[in-house]
Amino acid sequence: MFHQSQLERIRKRWKVITLLAVIGAVVLVVGTILSPIPLEYKADSQVLIISESRYGVDAYTAAKSAERIGENLAQVVQTSDFYNKVFALGIPNLDQRAYQNIPESRRRKLWQKNVEASVVFGTSVMTFSAYHEDPEQARIMSGALAQTMLTHARDYVGGDIQMRVVNQPVVSEYPVRPSFMILAAIGALLGVLLAVFLFIKK
Repeated sequence: MFHQSQLERIRKRWKVITLLAVIGAVVLVVGTILSPIPLEYKADSQVLIISESRYGVDAYTAAKSAERIGENLAQVVQTSDFYNKVFALGIPNLDQRAYQNIPESRRRKLWQKNVEASVVFGTSVMTFSAYHEDPEQARIMSGALAQTMLTHARDYVGGDIQMRVVNQPVVSEYPVRPSFMILAAIGALLGVLLAVFLFIKK
């Protein structure tokens, strides 16, 4: 527990603490940019899932069914089987070199790190996300994920759905990984902790 005098000392030095927090945030962000850690862009594309209505099934039930199907398909995207289907399509200019000549376990982890799929809550819209140092490769991969799902979705859930692309791949303007916001917050927290520690010791 802090003594009252220690808390008062810290409160009076809030300007110094703030300055150290800013310095910590800047140092960590700039250090990451200058480090060998790759900065990755993100590309998103979206597909609408349409559950083919059967007799007696209302529109709401069909929409919820499509949402559930999308959630199941989202889990498939990160599997080795889907990986094989993506590259089997022969998408032009899609770079596969990062996944070649490495053990299967490492390739699977890399694939799961670089691609994601999710369903927008309350809708039948499925989003495909891809990360890459090269924004163009991120765009191509996101489109390849969507195209592969359109081609092979029925392999996983049967023939009661239709899918169509509603948003072509769009790439983030700036790198999203590592997250500069999170890095700045961590750096600021470290700066605050350092300032508090120094004041207490002093």
